[in-house]
Amino acid sequence: MGRVTSRHKVVRIDLDRETTRSIDTVAGEEPLEIRVNGETFTVTMRTPGADVDLAHGLLRAEGVIAQREDVLSAVFCSDLDTLNVLNLTIPGRSVASAATGTRNLATLGGCGLCGTTAVEAVESVVSDRPPEVVWEAASVVAALDELRTRQQVFAKTGGTHAAGLAPAPAGTTGPDSPVKLAIVREDIGRHNAADKVLGAALVGEVDTRGGLLVMSSRASFEIVQKAAVAGVSVLACVSAPSSLAIEAADRLGVTLVAFARGRRLSVYSHSHRIPH
Repeated sequence: MGRVTSRHKVVRIDLDRETTRSIDTVAGEEPLEIRVNGETFTVTMRTPGADVDLAHGLLRAEGVIAQREDVLSAVFCSDLDTLNVLNLTIPGRSVASAATGTRNLATLGGCGLCGTTAVEAVESVVSDRPPEVVWEAASVVAALDELRTRQQVFAKTGGTHAAGLAPAPAGTTGPDSPVKLAIVREDIGRHNAADKVLGAALVGEVDTRGGLLVMSSRASFEIVQKAAVAGVSVLACVSAPSSLAIEAADRLGVTLVAFARGRRLSVYSHSHRIPH
């Protein structure tokens, strides 16, 4: 799998058994510098692969772009061996203008920044609340089950998160309605996995509005932000939510599901979209 995984020597110590030596497969992690019109926008640590999708998803979440046509080109810079610098050409935008949104707010640790300020910054980027699409609980469970079966890198390494997108159904869903994830991506960072999925949807013109985004991770504010900007109606995560994630989901109109394990779900906001 190339740079997605790598092999390393490991000494396995078991206090009840003898020590062994073997070769372990681990998830790849490298920095990716994302540039906008030649200027550095951000540097993120990610698992190499689907980098163009990641950049589109990130820039969409930050309100820099709204559609695929906003990006004229996405080109890796001169480092052909590692491909860790990606430049996107976006007419009429600069790092100075692009960096005034939620990305700056998310990186500040003080200066009076509070949860309400962060949510308000996302509200300024979100044009419309997610549509009122109903998703049966059984459909959410089925999507999470499929996500687990498609985590190929995790199966090899145990070190990546996954995200998957199911577009909104043509009609209402029922307990027996088939659910298929149109896009699945993995990354060592949960936010990167979300960006890769939503970016792939933007590039491939897969409609995210009203859709279901499933995550193998906890539910954080950043994941809710990305879902809301993409118009996702239901965000389902296998682990716990944070307080700010719940507050943001409530205000931004996203149905937030957490502790989605087996046949059990905990719905923290806008539960009317999941019949119960």
